[in-house]
Amino acid sequence: MTNYLLNRNSSNSVICKAPMPQVMTNNRPQFVSARIFASLSVLVLILLSGSGCSTSGGHSPTAANTYTNPVYAADVPDPSVRRIGKDYYVFGTTGNQRLADGRIFSLLRSHDLVHWESLGGALIPPSDNPHYQYWAPEITENQGRYYLYYAQGDTAPEHFVIRVATSNQPQGPYTDSGAVLQDCETNRFTIDPYPFRDDDGKWYLFYARDFPSESSGRHAGTGIAADRLDEMTRLGCDRQVVVRAANDWTLFESNRWMGVFQQTFNWHTIEAPCVVKHDGKYYCFYSGANWQTPRYGVDYVVAEHPLGPYTGAGDHARVLHGLPGEVRGPGGASIVTGTDGKTQYLVYHAWNRPMTQRQLCVDRLDWTPAGPRATPTVSPQPMP
Repeated sequence: MTNYLLNRNSSNSVICKAPMPQVMTNNRPQFVSARIFASLSVLVLILLSGSGCSTSGGHSPTAANTYTNPVYAADVPDPSVRRIGKDYYVFGTTGNQRLADGRIFSLLRSHDLVHWESLGGALIPPSDNPHYQYWAPEITENQGRYYLYYAQGDTAPEHFVIRVATSNQPQGPYTDSGAVLQDCETNRFTIDPYPFRDDDGKWYLFYARDFPSESSGRHAGTGIAADRLDEMTRLGCDRQVVVRAANDWTLFESNRWMGVFQQTFNWHTIEAPCVVKHDGKYYCFYSGANWQTPRYGVDYVVAEHPLGPYTGAGDHARVLHGLPGEVRGPGGASIVTGTDGKTQYLVYHAWNRPMTQRQLCVDRLDWTPAGPRATPTVSPQPMP
């Protein structure tokens, strides 16, 4: 999930300041506004593009073999990364805003995960309604065609659905297919889609949805489910729960009034799934807690099959967490292999110091005896 405005440079300093409205309410519109503010930064970036504000990556000319986070000095909330051929592509949320080319979802390209260029927008808007929201784009490829999964919110309260767009090339433009991937159970809020292809060629879709009730030690809140993809634009209606919030660190907000349910909750949040297979097991990484707080970070669960059952959720953000005074709210992580073809990296967003934007960051993912781990960095690191 997301919030932001704009500004930063490759040396981890803010160079083009623009204040962001700070919002914290007890109902869901706050959650939507987080994405709206995120999208406003894209507009600011467009306006500032001719004003001398740099958006270059975090690569120091005096240290040719190192880089420093953030690697892209513009807002890229909910970054989704894929390597296609020799290039890396990152897609980011734009809320209800349009880029200069009239499209939605910011799109970047890189050869090394550090130097990024903007390719404009990825998706041709499927609606003319300026109030519709567009969140969490995620692309994949199947048989030479590229599929962009994303969440669209309309003007009805709490109503987000997952849609699919297609293109013949990774950089788009993508055109909406008209398909809506409905959760098998009635649910007004489905977001953060993540398509996953197993080694046997079968496809699955992971996504976040609301669970507005407590059950077997699980808190009310947003959690993650998975289903088969019988076709690239059709779910198999075999939904399984991947992970729900059971630990205190995932609290989004206490006593949160949810108008659509006409009820107050101690609402917990688990979102932004990213799935990889490692040593024969399936790891579903996720972000948890409130994106504004130091508790926000990345954890995981593990299973023997893509549809679970998944176990092993941590009592804190074990994979990636903030560093006091240095890194706040790292999350929305994607995982990709580096240019050496073997080392894996987390590509994620984190707040700048004044909390006016989320910046694109890259750090190595290590598979340790205790599980996958990464450390957010602000000092020079070896190039991927």
